[in-house]
Amino acid sequence: MLATLETTDLDRGPRAKPGTTRMCAVSRQVKGIDELIRFVLSPSGEVTPDVRRKLPGRGLWVSLSKATVADAVKRGIFAKAFKRAVTLPPDLAVQTEALLLQSALDALAIAGKAGAVVCGFTKVEAAIAAGEAMALIHARDGAPDGIRKLEAKWTAAAANRPEMENSPRIQAFSADELDLALGRSNVVHAALLSGPATRTVLSRCKTLDRFRNGEMGNTAERN
Repeated sequence: MLATLETTDLDRGPRAKPGTTRMCAVSRQVKGIDELIRFVLSPSGEVTPDVRRKLPGRGLWVSLSKATVADAVKRGIFAKAFKRAVTLPPDLAVQTEALLLQSALDALAIAGKAGAVVCGFTKVEAAIAAGEAMALIHARDGAPDGIRKLEAKWTAAAANRPEMENSPRIQAFSADELDLALGRSNVVHAALLSGPATRTVLSRCKTLDRFRNGEMGNTAERN
C-alpha cells in the first residue's frame, strides 16, 4: 500500500551528497536527487523552488518535470506535505523553469569568462576540426542552414573520432539569451571546450532539458 501524502518525509535541510535519494511527493517514487527538484517554504510561507539545493529549511522533493510540478500545484500537494497553509503561485512550474534556465545561463557565462567557449561559425568550425570542441551550442532560433552545416562538419570529424558521436548538442537558449550570457552580439553558434566549467554547463543544461521535456529530454543531448 502506498504511503499517504500526510506521511511524506520532508528533508532536514539542503545538504545532500551525490547519490542521495528522495521520494517524489507526487509519484511516491524514490529517485536520485538529480532526478528531482527541491522546494522549500519562505519565512512568509511561499513555496520556493530550490534549484541549487542550498536554501535553508525543510524541503519537499518533486520529480524533475514541468508537468509534474504543475500537477503538484493542481492537487494541493505542497499544503498537504508541509501541513500548513502556503502561498502558491499558479505558475510555479513556469517560475521553476525560469530559475533553471537562469542557472544554466549563469554557468555558461562563467565558462565564457574562463575561456571555455568559442563563438561564431568560423571559430566553432575550427574547434571541431582541431578536436577541441566538447559540445555544440546552437541558438534555438538560429537559421537551420548554419546548424546543418556545422552538424555536417561534426559528423565528418566524428568519423575519425568515435568519442564525438554522442557528444551533446545544446539548443536550450535563444540568440538573445546567448548574447547576454556571453557578453557578445549575434551569438548563434558556439562550442564548449574541455574543462570543469564546461561540465557544469552540461550538467545544468541536462537538468533544464529534463524539466522541459520529461525524463528522456531532447535538446541538451543528442544520442
